[in-house]
Amino acid sequence: MLPPVNLRPSFNITRSSHVRLTVADLAESRNFYVNVLGLVVSDEDERTCYLRGLSEACHHSLVLELDEEGAGRSRRIGFRVFFDEDLDIAYDWFRERGLPAEWVEAPYQGRTLHVSDPIGTPLELCAHMETRPRLHIDFQLHKGAHAQRLDHYQTFAPDTYELCAFYGELGFRNSEYLAHGDKLLGAFMYRKGTCLDLAIVENTGPALHHFAYTVSESHDIFTACDFAGIHGYGEGVERGPGRHGPGGMLFAYLRDPDGHRVEVFNSHYQTIDTEIEPVRWDAGSLSTNARWGLPALEKWYFEASPFVGVKQIPPAEPPKPMSLERFLREQPQSTR
Repeated sequence: MLPPVNLRPSFNITRSSHVRLTVADLAESRNFYVNVLGLVVSDEDERTCYLRGLSEACHHSLVLELDEEGAGRSRRIGFRVFFDEDLDIAYDWFRERGLPAEWVEAPYQGRTLHVSDPIGTPLELCAHMETRPRLHIDFQLHKGAHAQRLDHYQTFAPDTYELCAFYGELGFRNSEYLAHGDKLLGAFMYRKGTCLDLAIVENTGPALHHFAYTVSESHDIFTACDFAGIHGYGEGVERGPGRHGPGGMLFAYLRDPDGHRVEVFNSHYQTIDTEIEPVRWDAGSLSTNARWGLPALEKWYFEASPFVGVKQIPPAEPPKPMSLERFLREQPQSTR
């Protein structure tokens, strides 16, 4: 069901690191991420805003880039590697497989490498980043939901198994997975020793479904929703609060002013030990909730931020999730 994992990959990716998004109104997007999620601004100019979570020492985990005409798209998702020499190995590794790899200059980062996976998902690798003071105990400065750190991404791919095999070769292990019969539909993969750095779900892609920040307290999830309403983004509370089946964490999903989807959740379990087996979930009867709660709206399953300049590919079979709309249609008349 799951492809093999290389536990000694050629170079060492350590964790999900940062995401770059295009936005139409930098001030509006800044307002959302500072006053609703509670991120802090590390640096900014007239076209770019660099933000981080309260417990993050590295300069940025979210980069907002002004693009009035092309807003609502993702530029890249970033991963950290452990040593600079890992970047050199990664450069050769991608080039040997006919995949793009080029060196770029990125403010506040050390040497930075741009690569793409086999379906064109744009990745950014770096080993070092400037630092700023952690603000997790500077309570007088806290706003919004007190988001702590970037944790993971979920992307769409036209074939989950094939892309799961690619990241497995890079050392990504599976904590849990969604399957229907013998078909792999969703893979929850990690490098940092929790249950998730990258989730891959079969759908038209590549596209960024969401990125996620941890919060320290469960009530901070409700705080995100409350501050979304206070600041005029209440209609953007798209799903939850609820509890996931995979991962088991409490969550809420919000859409920012450009439609990018961000999740806030209360962290998850450790997966460091090699004897831990991935957990299977039956996608045929799963809404991704755990035992309670209605399924998500259909748009949650299908809408995502496309990557700039990357052609999307549909899956061989269109997904058929148990959306809220489908759930209501299939309910017996007597139970409505």
